[in-house]
Amino acid sequence: MRRIREVLRLRAELGANLSAIAVGAGLARSTVRGYLARAAAAGLDGGAAERLSDTALEAALFPPPALAAGRAVPDWAAIDQELRRHKHVTRKLLWLEYKAEHPDGFAFSQFKSRLSEWQKASGRGLSMRQVHHAGETVQVDYAGDTVSVVDGGAARAAQIFVACLPCSGLIYAEASWTQSQDDWLASHVRLFAFLGGVPAKVVPDNLKVGVTHASYYDPVINASYAGLIKHYATAVVPARVRKPRDKPGVENGVLQACRWLLAPLRHRQFFSLAELNAAIAPLLAALNDKPMAPPREGSRRGLFEAVERAALKSLPTEPYVLGQWAIAATVSLDYHVAVERNFYSVPHAFARKRVDVFITRTAVQVFHRGERVASHARLAGHNRWATLSEHMPPAHSAVANRTPDWVRGQAARVGVATAAYVERLLTGRDHVEQGVRSCLGILRLATRTSAEQLEAACIRALAAGASSSGFVEHLLKSGRPLAEPLIEDGPGHHGNIRGSDYYH
Repeated sequence: MRRIREVLRLRAELGANLSAIAVGAGLARSTVRGYLARAAAAGLDGGAAERLSDTALEAALFPPPALAAGRAVPDWAAIDQELRRHKHVTRKLLWLEYKAEHPDGFAFSQFKSRLSEWQKASGRGLSMRQVHHAGETVQVDYAGDTVSVVDGGAARAAQIFVACLPCSGLIYAEASWTQSQDDWLASHVRLFAFLGGVPAKVVPDNLKVGVTHASYYDPVINASYAGLIKHYATAVVPARVRKPRDKPGVENGVLQACRWLLAPLRHRQFFSLAELNAAIAPLLAALNDKPMAPPREGSRRGLFEAVERAALKSLPTEPYVLGQWAIAATVSLDYHVAVERNFYSVPHAFARKRVDVFITRTAVQVFHRGERVASHARLAGHNRWATLSEHMPPAHSAVANRTPDWVRGQAARVGVATAAYVERLLTGRDHVEQGVRSCLGILRLATRTSAEQLEAACIRALAAGASSSGFVEHLLKSGRPLAEPLIEDGPGHHGNIRGSDYYH
């Protein structure tokens, strides 16, 4: 507008000399001719232009193109809302629907152009500047690019985990095999160790290992991820779905990682994940130490050490144990909870109740309302059972403890003969449980009679070659005195026996 005003002023002073006007305004003759033609069409001269604002002068010289008669104008607000509400709706589809109703409507190019003008005028597409304070935020994401690693003779695609502190711009990157929960949590543990502290909040994307249910107002954080966040006394504030501008720091960090970490390694072949991470480490250090582009001064590392490190919260005194949470698992009637196709006991009082299970590589811990009620070593394989006797009710515990060794111990308390007879019963049956049941019959008699009587009865049963608890029970019930059994030591002495001297 300033140059147009100058052209109109020179026209008023120099008349129709286009060459002089072009030289004075510093414009081409064709440009001057076009401006003067527009001013003549609008009925403006230098004096009239001075009385108009720039907006009014532009509207007078450059009026919007007139719409063709009878051409329908779409409802741009409704079209924009459809584009935002449905992720699979495109401008092409909306234009086809518009043309179906108005065959004489705008062509697709005009449709797109006018929609874009409406969106700009309504403030769409503008970006809000974010102010990042020291120690406040770390943004995390995975790079889209992967690195090929030969593992066990087969090529695998290693994932690249990237994090960025948006205040200082410090970048962290590492390779992991997958984006699964174990790798996701382990990458966070190593990230906090790399920083030497913990920011006030973590801003992840909405991947399922981090956010179970995406919502701007009430996102549901994955239980295992929430356990890690609680251990480090920080918070999770997920970015909005499909809104990369909510985490521009890590988006730029991914770009820098791909340019300065992955691109230099494109010609190398790696044979282990450790080898890849060892190659990434020096490149990452160089990236953080590289001077930043103007107007920022210094390096990411220097700014982090000067401004942000002191603002981070301290790391926990105890290291985080990697594991997964199983929430609201139901304890069955046999007071066991199923975990990855194995079964672990809990105290019988928690049967039919819901518990939370924390699973690590070596242990399984069961919690009820935040209190740990059981702990087991993790079982390998499937369909295996881990049962602790203290978790059983008394009756079940008594039955479970009736083993052959337990029976032998109880019999030995009565006496030697009882222990010997019990051993005969245990070894004289086709199945050990049959022998245990017979022995329980003997031990039951110990609660009804004295140890001396039971010992005497067992001596008689041993001498008679009996092998049942019923034989001993019958001896005790008969009430007859239990005489000592005859010892097989010859005929003995008797008046009717002549003896060997009789034949001399």
